Amino acid sequence: MIPDLEFTIVCGLVFHEQFRTVAYPNLKEEYFEDESTKLIFKLFCAFVNKFNTTPTKESLTIDCQNLKNISETLYSNTLSKIQNVNDIDVKYEWLIKTTEEWCQKRALFLSLIESISIAQDDNNTKQYGAIIPILKEAISVSFDNKIGHNYIKDSKSRFEYYQRKEEKVPFDLHMFNKMTDGGLRKKTLNMILAGTGVGKSLCMCHMASAALLQGLNVLYITLEMSEEMIAERIDANLLNINIKELKTTEEDVFNSKIESLANKTCGQLIIRGYPTGSAHVGHFKSLTSDLHLKEDFRPDIVFVDYLNICASQQYKPQYANSYTIIKGISEELRAFAWELDVPLVSATQTTRSGSLSSDLDLTDTSESFGLPQTADIMFALSSSEEDEQLGQIMVKQLKNRFSGTQNFRKFAVGADKTKMRLYDIEQSVQESFIDPEILNKKEKTNTNFGGFNFE
Repeated sequence: MIPDLEFTIVCGLVFHEQFRTVAYPNLKEEYFEDESTKLIFKLFCAFVNKFNTTPTKESLTIDCQNLKNISETLYSNTLSKIQNVNDIDVKYEWLIKTTEEWCQKRALFLSLIESISIAQDDNNTKQYGAIIPILKEAISVSFDNKIGHNYIKDSKSRFEYYQRKEEKVPFDLHMFNKMTDGGLRKKTLNMILAGTGVGKSLCMCHMASAALLQGLNVLYITLEMSEEMIAERIDANLLNINIKELKTTEEDVFNSKIESLANKTCGQLIIRGYPTGSAHVGHFKSLTSDLHLKEDFRPDIVFVDYLNICASQQYKPQYANSYTIIKGISEELRAFAWELDVPLVSATQTTRSGSLSSDLDLTDTSESFGLPQTADIMFALSSSEEDEQLGQIMVKQLKNRFSGTQNFRKFAVGADKTKMRLYDIEQSVQESFIDPEILNKKEKTNTNFGGFNFE
């Protein structure tokens, strides 16, 4: 370590606003080894938090003199150092780079010490899995010098952003791709609203199967059904076997189909089950860390079946109502998707009255309206007796943060529940659900339903 670097950092905090703006949010009291310098930093933080301004040498001296229960040696050393706090003659670039490297080294050192402590803990108060996020947080320490988007100066980068083709996870269903303008965006929370038995899990299992066939890595988290039951539904979809016949399928036939499937895709599908209401985003983060370290698996899309039976990491049932808890879970899942840089798909139940409706809207969301407020895309599934006889499910856009819900607001998809599969249906059926104005405009321009070829 550079001699007196810790004291130089404290001087920079007091006298250099630019350095303070970038460095202060990343500094921690435990990083400082010298006790007197650590105490000055602690006094500095207390003053900033209380008065929202930078302390002077005089205020630091007075605050130090008012301290109680510290040793005489620490008291005198701290006062002496405060008197030596002065402006420093160093280049900003050197100071910020050196401070960042010091923070990274100290964070890694302290995390290693904590990890060793966990490994040597005979009482096993912490699980070994806790070591992974501790080390991950330490190696991710970095100063972010960006302080915002300058509208004039950053116009070039903004134009490049407009021209950049956004990477999405496409559907294998034409109308869903039309609805989402090509697929699901990364860092988004995408919600399915439906009543009991309509097809929330069917829809997610189909989407997971389609993503796997595209060569993507899929993580399916289930809190409602067991891992085997989800795998059974996906088997029916991917292996083209009636779900009721899976238990009687010959082993060699089953293995042959699995081998054929493995040759068609380079993706992986991981299914992880948790007891209902027992797992929250903290558990999911630990799972993705374990999968990355142990299996070299990084998901391209995540499914959570389903949101309302997750636990909240920040809110406990005994201290918060259902509105706050469900809103908290939705915000936590969206942040999880942002952190993983993937689209996350989940589902929610309708209200009691909504379960009887064939024309759902956002107000039919059960427990918390904070959920649709947080979601990026939300669509509803419904199925009347007539729909069931026709073997189809109605889809209605409820919210689309990116392109609105004006076009393709309502449409139908085929549903083969025996094979847990959705499929596109004929163009004439789709057109019966399109707004007449849109349909007339489409006919005038002589388009063929967006250029899609419905088979």
